[in-house]
Amino acid sequence: MNTPRSERSLSGAPEPVHCSRRTFLADMAATLAFAPRAMAVERRRPRIAALTTIYHKYSPSEHIIDRFLDGYGWEGRHHRPAMDVVSLHVEQVGDNDLSRERAGRHPQMKIYPTIAEALTRGGSNLAVDGVLLIGEHGKYPVNEKGQTLYPRYEYFQQVVDIYRRSGRTAPLFNDKHLSWNWNYAKQMYDTARELGFGFMAGSSLPVTWRQPPVDLPFGAHVEEVMGIWSGWMDGGDIHVLEALQTIIERRRGGETGVRAVEAFRGERFWKAMEAGSWKAGGWDSRLLEAALSRSNQLHSPRPTYSNVLPTTADLRRLAPDSYAYRFEYADGLRASIVQFKGNVVGDCNVAARLKGGDYFSVQFYLPYYSMWNFFSPLVHHIESLFLTGKSPYPIERTLLTTGMTAAGIESLYQQQRRLETPHLAIRYKPTRQSTFWRA
Repeated sequence: MNTPRSERSLSGAPEPVHCSRRTFLADMAATLAFAPRAMAVERRRPRIAALTTIYHKYSPSEHIIDRFLDGYGWEGRHHRPAMDVVSLHVEQVGDNDLSRERAGRHPQMKIYPTIAEALTRGGSNLAVDGVLLIGEHGKYPVNEKGQTLYPRYEYFQQVVDIYRRSGRTAPLFNDKHLSWNWNYAKQMYDTARELGFGFMAGSSLPVTWRQPPVDLPFGAHVEEVMGIWSGWMDGGDIHVLEALQTIIERRRGGETGVRAVEAFRGERFWKAMEAGSWKAGGWDSRLLEAALSRSNQLHSPRPTYSNVLPTTADLRRLAPDSYAYRFEYADGLRASIVQFKGNVVGDCNVAARLKGGDYFSVQFYLPYYSMWNFFSPLVHHIESLFLTGKSPYPIERTLLTTGMTAAGIESLYQQQRRLETPHLAIRYKPTRQSTFWRA
């Protein structure tokens, strides 16, 4: 965590978020003062608490926690994390629950009825060295905007209560975006900075395989970018936005934030699709073609084995309920994501137009539904968080994409109005080294 908190309240427009060596060193000093018994100086294996809404087959809880319990394939061998999941809290336990079977096979992991007890292991103070916060799936209310109110913020606040009471913190990983609510997300970010603990979040897409296995050249001049998928509002949006952001954050000047968003749905979406350019009210049609051409799950609109690019008429027929968001970045970059709600593509692809007219495109490869290997690199990075106390990539990326997701949904809710987003003036520098899986 190496950017200062906004000095404005959440009800007002925050100051831009910046990075500096001075504030980084100050944060490190605060961390040492708040947590004198740092995990790094302890010789025992780190102890991990897992807090989750639900634990069933193919849930993120299974994919993440199981890898900590049983290991996973990594770089040609079976890798077992050098840490132990010792406590587990599952809020909703149904007939398809896996947590009880897992605890039976792994006696070091005890199930606790509350978050506080899982963190303290039944005692008074924090008794773990890392926290997995996995708040997705399960039965939760859906608001008028279509957002499922997963309790990540509420879980986070209960964790922080134990941190404050104990006078000690531990690194925390939050699966997917920080919250469905921007103010909640910003408060989570600010609290982690205040207390000085390692904070990592996000989707598995930024770190999965890529086809081809390349990254945008560091410092490239990007003019426009597009991401496509067949996801769903909110939970699906964050996946595409995180994939897109992990590409464009490497552009010249680093990340400077987003100043406006505009949503498209219904007939307005199809007019934007036909416009052919940003200036005409849509997006660069060659970007869409480049993104579609990267797909290995592109459904042909005609009975042929050829990769026939669908026309707008084809897309209307195959995915009539599709929608899009257009984002204007502070540095002039223009970005769109398109969610094809139907039988068009089954994978996530991003394409960018560079200055001079060159195009860059890549597929974020999500293989083998029954294995979901793309969770392995994510767990690998979470291990790094727990061992070093630092996120391997900027938490600001997920703070920004959380805000972009909420802003896009808000634009849809407000009848596709263009909305200014001064609160998303989030600046950060990406890691120069690529973090996606090159296995």
